[in-house]
Amino acid sequence: MTQILQENPIILLFVVTALGYLIGNIKLGNSSLGVAAVLFVGLVFGAIDPAFKLPNEIFQIGLILFIYAIGLSSAPAFFESIRRNGVRDLLFIIAMLTFSFALALLLSFLLGFDASIITGIYSGSTTNTPALAGAINLAMERGLSNADQISNDMVVGYSYSYPMGIIGVMLAIGIVRRIFNVDFNKEMNSLKNDYPLGENLTSKTLNIENTDLNGVTLRDLLKGKKWKVKFVQVNDRKQGMTLTHWSYQLKAGDQIMVVGELNEIEKVKDVLGSYSEVNLSKDRRLFDVRRIFVSNPKVIGKRVSELELDKRFNAIITRIRRGDTDMLANGNTVLQSGDRIRFIASRKELKALSRFFGDSYTASSQVNLFSFGIGITLGLLLGMITIQLPGGLSFKLGLAGGPLVVALILGMLRRTGPIIWTLPYGANVTIQQIGLSFLLAAIGVSSGSTFVQNLSIEALEIMGGAAIIAIFTTIFALVVGYKLVKIPFSILLGFVSNQPAILDFNLNITKNKVPNIGYTLMMPLALILKIIYAQLLFIFLQ
Repeated sequence: MTQILQENPIILLFVVTALGYLIGNIKLGNSSLGVAAVLFVGLVFGAIDPAFKLPNEIFQIGLILFIYAIGLSSAPAFFESIRRNGVRDLLFIIAMLTFSFALALLLSFLLGFDASIITGIYSGSTTNTPALAGAINLAMERGLSNADQISNDMVVGYSYSYPMGIIGVMLAIGIVRRIFNVDFNKEMNSLKNDYPLGENLTSKTLNIENTDLNGVTLRDLLKGKKWKVKFVQVNDRKQGMTLTHWSYQLKAGDQIMVVGELNEIEKVKDVLGSYSEVNLSKDRRLFDVRRIFVSNPKVIGKRVSELELDKRFNAIITRIRRGDTDMLANGNTVLQSGDRIRFIASRKELKALSRFFGDSYTASSQVNLFSFGIGITLGLLLGMITIQLPGGLSFKLGLAGGPLVVALILGMLRRTGPIIWTLPYGANVTIQQIGLSFLLAAIGVSSGSTFVQNLSIEALEIMGGAAIIAIFTTIFALVVGYKLVKIPFSILLGFVSNQPAILDFNLNITKNKVPNIGYTLMMPLALILKIIYAQLLFIFLQ
């Protein structure tokens, strides 16, 4: 079996990912390692036999797929976070990264690490391969006589530090999380007003009893109100069952169906009257309730208001289900391939609505390989551009930064004419999982063999230094950010997720997607600053 794995790296890849997935699903208390377990299985395989190798292309493809997919899916929340808390969050991220730089500088004096070793430790403990590449390139361009030895020392420091940069952060998160005992579900609910995180929707029928509202139109009723609800169906005493519209005039004695979270519906009930024993949603004589898939390319990437549904159909979209998340539909909601729309419509228009939105599960699950390939190509080309800074410093966004920046831009645009940039929700999740598994398997197998081959007292010192940087930087970020700066803990978990394995670990902890907001906000800035700080470390200590 060993010989088979040595000679067939593809088999090795899938053995590592399969065992990693199996172990990652084992519960450790209230959480599990998730896909991050693939890294540790890879480390074990690499340590067992140094001849086990995975091609570097596996690492590159995994990194690109994961980064690009998560950039596309997180773009709306990323730009919303910038709009709401941009200055605060960006300054905090800079402070967090500067702290890790200062800590590395201090360790070089306390533990006697030379410039090349501490630069490798810093790059590894912050799990930033482009930072290592930038520092090696700087050493080469300076024409130093021992440039080759310097490069080797950086790689050694990096190799021993990288796993500790992941393990150390996870340990620190586990410690701080238990100290603060954060209720992640409650925190997510508090963030729903600011970010698209989904809602616990229900429908209620209300009796209109407030006579002061007689003759008031629905449009006037909602002026100045911040109710997050959808008025759907009315049992009008004179006209019978109808769908709501902006000009509908409220009348005491009518019944109206409202969709939203229960606490929001309560606010409406307090103004209109009381809950009704009649459930209008069950009256299917004139109108029916259906769910259909969004698969028509002509509507994907467009806001609901742009579709002018009220002019085309006698129908109202009540809610949209994206993945496992329900969202209240409004005019600004942007449709994505794979969305499941729930609407109330006249029975005779059900077929026409299905044709309009596509309603094909197969079509809504397919990836547009043209836009997907073009987007990644643009990201890779951007990552190849060398950006020069004063003092001889330079950096490239590389395989991670280039695709991420392009993905965020395209995810914000959603579509350009007929070209749809976004991915169906299910396809995006699958691509993230495959990319992350490939990435972690490649890192684990290569690092495991290095551990065994070069294990020494110096190696243990390097790992200790990396653990100090990773653990103390994470504790600093979580404690200061949560207690002093008042940043939600779930978003902070994204800030400290400097490696995809850590992000996946945090998503398993929170059981929601809030850490993605912090991750996508942190990643571009962190990528650039870490590259610069690695080169500054080498210059200061050389």
